[in-house]
Amino acid sequence: MIRLTTAAAIAALFVAPLTASAQTPAAGPLPYGPSITLEAAKKAIAGAEAEAKKNNWWMAIAIVDTAGKLVAFERMDNTQIASNEIAVGKAVSANNLKRPTKVLQDALAAGGAGVRFLALPGALPVEGGLPIVVDGKIIGAIGVSGAASNEDAQCATAGIAAMAAK
Repeated sequence: MIRLTTAAAIAALFVAPLTASAQTPAAGPLPYGPSITLEAAKKAIAGAEAEAKKNNWWMAIAIVDTAGKLVAFERMDNTQIASNEIAVGKAVSANNLKRPTKVLQDALAAGGAGVRFLALPGALPVEGGLPIVVDGKIIGAIGVSGAASNEDAQCATAGIAAMAAK
């Protein structure tokens, strides 16, 4: 019985949505809204790039729409080429699974049921991908790669904040 209760608690943790914004739904995962515009995507990229430059990091930055398709992409000079695919993968994972990729990374690190994320098609369990939420709806996601995963996430967060700034 304890195992069943523990398994149910763990399952609930993975089903509960986590988003990049402070907006929390009353119940269930956040819905998708209209896709991010190119203008908003460019603002998010500029914010992420500014954070990377401030810290002397070289980053690839990807923005996807609600279908998980690329809207905008930038790779800063000297960024490792592998970061291109990784940034896109983080953005797609965050959008399609409706949660930050850090949730997947932490679940995988915990082992047990978290290892199942390795079997999910298109799930990249590495911090640095965040859903972009406006008015309680996911409009796309940002993925950043090029430095340590927590630094990638720092740039992704800055990108979302820059997009939201008036």
